[in-house]
Amino acid sequence: MKASALNPQLRSVFRFAPNPPIGRPWRIRLVRRVLAALPEAKLPDGVTRERFDFPAGGGVRVFTPAGGGTGAALLFVHGGGMVIGNAAQEDARLAGIAHDLGIVTVSVEHRLAPEHRFPAHLDDCFEAWQWVQQHAADRGIDPGRVAVGGQSAGGGLAASLAQRIRDELPVQPAAQWLFCPMLDDRTAADRSLDALGHFLWNNRSNRIGWSAYLGKHPGRQDLPPYASPARRTDLSGLPPAWIGAGDIELFFAEDKAYADALQSAGVETTFEAVAGAPHAFESVVPNAPVAREYRRGALNWLADRLGVNASREDTGDHRGAAG
Repeated sequence: MKASALNPQLRSVFRFAPNPPIGRPWRIRLVRRVLAALPEAKLPDGVTRERFDFPAGGGVRVFTPAGGGTGAALLFVHGGGMVIGNAAQEDARLAGIAHDLGIVTVSVEHRLAPEHRFPAHLDDCFEAWQWVQQHAADRGIDPGRVAVGGQSAGGGLAASLAQRIRDELPVQPAAQWLFCPMLDDRTAADRSLDALGHFLWNNRSNRIGWSAYLGKHPGRQDLPPYASPARRTDLSGLPPAWIGAGDIELFFAEDKAYADALQSAGVETTFEAVAGAPHAFESVVPNAPVAREYRRGALNWLADRLGVNASREDTGDHRGAAG
C-alpha cells in the first residue's frame, strides 16, 4: 500500500512502521521479552494500580480513580494478534480512562498462542469478567454498568466475550467498545489480501495469529462457537456496540460487516470510520489531531452508555499495542 493513502497527520510515522516480526517462534519470544521489559506507565494523579493473578495463568490489572469512581467500570482486553502483548501495555490507556471518565478500569492478562490455543484466551477474559462481577460490591461498582472493550485481537476477544456472556450469564455488559477488532478468521484465509501490504498489521501476520490461536488453518468451516466472533449468525440481544476502524486497514471490511450485522439484529451500533487511518493509529500516534478527535468521540460514546460525565480533559496518552 502506498504512503499517499495515509492521512497526512499519520504519514511520517506509518510510512516506515514495520509489521510485528512474528514470522518465527524465536521472534515471537523476542517481541514478548521486549514488551515485558518496558517500564511501567506513569499514572495520572489520584489513580491507583493493582494486580491480581488467576490460578490458570490469566489475571487482571485494576485502575481506580481518586474517590473510587462513579460506579461504572470498563473491562479491556489488550491486542497482539493472539501471540504477543500483555496487560501492562494498556496501563497508560486504562489509567487515562480511569482518570478522564472517573471509572474503574480493568485490563485482562490472558494467555497467548501458540502455547495456549482457543479457548484459553477467552476463558481468561470470561474469568476476568466474573472477577469484576464478584468484587463489584467491594469496589463500588454497579454490576450492570460494566462495559467490555479491546483493541485489535483484544477487540475480537471482547466481542467473543460479549457473545459468551449473553449465552451463559444473567448480567450483561452495558456496552462493547471495540477498536479495530480482529473479528473474522476468513480474512486471514483470503490470500488475495497478502499483496496489499497493509500498514502495521498485514494479512501474512494476520494468518500467523489466527493459525496460532485456532491451532488450524483459518477459514475452515468447523470452528467452535466464539472462536471467530464474526461467524456467529444470531447477534440479537448483544449490548450496544461502538466499533472504530481506519478505512485503509486490513480489518476495515470485517469490522464494517460486523457492525452492519449487529444493526440488522437490532443491536444499537455506532461504526466510526477514519479516512486514511491504518491499524491502531490512535495508539501509535496518540497526539495527532485525528487520533485525539477519534478517541474523544469514543470516550463520549462510552461515557454516555455508562452514565458518567465525559467532561474531564483527555490525557492524550491512551496507548496500546498493535495486532
